[in-house]
Amino acid sequence: MLNDIKNDAQTRMNKSVDSLRHDLTRLRTGRASASLLEPLKVSYYGSDMPLSQVASVAVSDARSLTVTPWEKQMVAPIEKAILASDLGLTPTTVGNVIRINLPALTEQRRKELSKHVAHEGENAKVAIRNVRRDAIQQVKELLKDKQISEDDERRAEEDIQKLTDRFVKEVDAVVKAKEDELMAV
Repeated sequence: MLNDIKNDAQTRMNKSVDSLRHDLTRLRTGRASASLLEPLKVSYYGSDMPLSQVASVAVSDARSLTVTPWEKQMVAPIEKAILASDLGLTPTTVGNVIRINLPALTEQRRKELSKHVAHEGENAKVAIRNVRRDAIQQVKELLKDKQISEDDERRAEEDIQKLTDRFVKEVDAVVKAKEDELMAV
């Protein structure tokens, strides 16, 4: 029972860290990344489709992306989706290929993004602490139902706290790495 609770808590905490990593890959740093356009939806025959399902996105060099639609008539809707997004990017079309040049980040924008990264990290820590709270609550219910002893409860709480500390450190490392990446010129 206690091992199940600990394993569940570990899995959920790990998912919080993975979610943070995934969210931070979408943040624009100084380098071009195909994941930058991942959240874009494009109108395709009346329904919204992810950009990756209507075109291929490639990194052509450190500061530019190329989007190649699979159908010629998709060029205009893809351009429209990029312009309408909050990414602040301007596409340039040459035939079927859409080129997106990423301007260098200003110091002010880097600081804003750094604050956003710290905020996302704090949200991940809150999620981890919520998992800890739930796990400890489950342990206390087992104690209340007299399925475990007080010593078992104390040990389980210590183990859960160690897990929490480990994952909070991992979140801090992920946030620090992303901030360093943002501040690198």
